[in-house]
Order: sequence, then C-alpha cells, then structure tokens
Amino acid sequence: MDAIDYAEKASEIFVLSDSFIRIKELIDDESSTIDDIADVILLDPALAGTILKLANSSFFNYPGKIDTISKAVLVLGITEVYNLVIAYFTTDAFKSFDCNDSFLDNFWERSVDCALIIKFLGHQLRVPNAERLFILGLLHNLGELVMHQFMPDEVAKCQAISEADFPWEKQKEAVGFTFAECTSELLKLWQLPYSLIEPIREQDEESFEYSTTETQLLFMAKRMMLVNQQKSILTADSLLSDEKMSALHIRKELLAAARNFCDMERLGILAVLKPSAAMIY
Repeated sequence: MDAIDYAEKASEIFVLSDSFIRIKELIDDESSTIDDIADVILLDPALAGTILKLANSSFFNYPGKIDTISKAVLVLGITEVYNLVIAYFTTDAFKSFDCNDSFLDNFWERSVDCALIIKFLGHQLRVPNAERLFILGLLHNLGELVMHQFMPDEVAKCQAISEADFPWEKQKEAVGFTFAECTSELLKLWQLPYSLIEPIREQDEESFEYSTTETQLLFMAKRMMLVNQQKSILTADSLLSDEKMSALHIRKELLAAARNFCDMERLGILAVLKPSAAMIY
C-alpha cells in the first residue's frame, strides 16, 4: 500500500462534517454574504465558540471585543475565518482517534508550534496573504495520525530520531513514503485548497529551486519546531543551512524571535483547539 491507499482508508474514518462542507460551499460562492457564512457557523455552537475564543485571543491581538461571528468575519476576513473553521473541524475529525492520550497531545503541540512559527516568519517577511500560513503548519503532519491508525509500531520507530536520522528519512525506511505525502493525499480527498496541498506535499524537498515561498517557509518552520521539541538532540545548524536561510532572508535573530513567539502563544492556542494538550503546562 502507498500513501494514497492509506489516505483513502483514513478518509472513511476521519470525516469532515457536513457543516464544514456547507461553509466551504458558501465561501467558494462569490454571491454569499458575511451573514450567510455567519448563520451556518452559528448552527454549530462549539464551532462558533472556538472561533470567538481564537478571534479574541492574543494570537490576533485585535484591540476591541469580537462578540459576534459576523464581526469576526468582517474584522479577520473570510480567509482567516475559513482557516479557523478548517482548524476546528480537523481537530474534531480526529477526536475519536484511538491512541495513547500523550501521543495525541504531543502531536497537536508539535503541530501548533509549527503553525505559530510559520505564521510569525510569514508576517515578519511580509509574505502576501500570510494568514493562510498558520493552517499550513497546523495540518502539515496529519499523515502521522493516519499511519498511527494503521501501523502504530512503524510510527513509533520513526519517532526515535537523532542528528543523523531525521523523521522524514526514517518514515521512508519504515513505510516507503513520508507522512507529508500521506497528509497531502488526505487533504486532497477532503477537497481542501491546492494552495494547502502543494506546500505540505513538498515540505521535505531539499531543493528550493522550484518550490514556492510557502513551501520554503514550511520547510524552515517544521525544522525549527523539531529543534524546539528536541533541544537535547537536534540543533538549528544541523537542520537549517546558511544557504536555506539566505534564500528566505532569514537571520538567526529572526529564528530566535519566532521561537519566543511560539513559546508565548502556544498555550493559548492549545487551550482552545486541544485543551488536554494545554494541561501539561
């Protein structure tokens, strides 16, 4: 079986709700209004509550109070709210995931770290439409959950990393493909935008020659997240070459600032999206 086969099996188990499909249809329909989108979001109280909590968090740093979904869409923009909808329904799709609680909590902590780092880098580098970067980081490794569902022993082997054996290399050895490939196939089956699928599929590509800025930033953010999580094993120098940093005009001071931003915002995001993961803090 290859990445496509496992993604197809997973898509039968981990399903995005009908509410998500309806919201996606409205957002894709240029004739839809803000109130149309808000009305559908309000049909799901848990979704509406999650969006309002995130909209009022320090993550967005909006100076006033956002107390309605319509205002959230107006202030944050349709794209940002759509990203929050994707974040909510993705975590919801895996709520019945059968595994050790600590494994799932650690997974979402790593995903949130990657999301925060890539968002920070994108804004600091003034990347156009940087709001979409957070969801790239959050979803970048869903393939790990997919493979854990079907091959938990192999996934455990992939987590035993060192400076000489990086996760994506061990994944190819263990299952024949990377978790990034499996993630992109699942997102394709979920009919998420190609602008998310391509960078996630190419996140481990060493050559920057033909990759997009989003792909390059995800490459960097993922490795910074790993350094954050594995300080005793990995170093930034072993994962991020001067050539890669120069290609994106990233200096070590910016990397340090991104990690500080991640440390400050992690708990707030986890508390909303995955409360059990926030409890370890």
